[in-house]
Amino acid sequence: MVTSEPESGAASPVVVVIEDETQIRRFLRATLTNHGYRCFEASTGAEGLVVAASRQPDLILLDLGLPDLEGVEVIGQLREWTKVPIIVLSARDQEGDKVAAFDTGADDYVTKPFGVGELLARIRTALRHAARTVDAQEPVFVHGPLRVDLVRRRVFVADAEVHLTPTEYRLLTLLVRHAGKVLTHRQILRDVWGPDSVEQAHYLRVYMMQLRRKLEAYPARPRLLLTEPAVGYRFAAD
Repeated sequence: MVTSEPESGAASPVVVVIEDETQIRRFLRATLTNHGYRCFEASTGAEGLVVAASRQPDLILLDLGLPDLEGVEVIGQLREWTKVPIIVLSARDQEGDKVAAFDTGADDYVTKPFGVGELLARIRTALRHAARTVDAQEPVFVHGPLRVDLVRRRVFVADAEVHLTPTEYRLLTLLVRHAGKVLTHRQILRDVWGPDSVEQAHYLRVYMMQLRRKLEAYPARPRLLLTEPAVGYRFAAD
């Protein structure tokens, strides 16, 4: 295990990097440290689980192709005890790998090679989402012109109330409570329609279309309710 810490001290967010390629670990260590993060490293899945448990990180960067455990297995074991954001860094760009990672509990998926700016932006987004989740059962969710009163179950766009069906409201609140995080089709169908409906993707397409018509200024070019092709949907975090 290698540790890198900036001089700024204990308030810096802690990131655990689980990656078997030395050069990538070295690159991530330098990048994270230079941007104010404390970095702890592991080169295997088993070591990564130990480091994550001992360091209690704010975020985990995880490679899928580890020498001892599949990354999806590591995600599953982490999700048994922590909700810390997990960003997958992987050369695998197949739809099935991405869906499996998200279904198991990953928050984001970045395909190698990646740019520093993109990675840092995704880290910031994941940390903001985590902070919002910790804080939150905030009674009112606000994003631009959209306001969702989670206590009174009322939705407003630019101060005009929007009337949603019960199913539309459940779908919207699921997405806003996980703002910035990709939710797979199966996750959404299970949580909104129940476990018997996880194969009924047409339900979801129809209701997302209806929500966009009611909430988006330009439903054909959504800015809030975003599609992750072949994977699922997410509510924009920025």
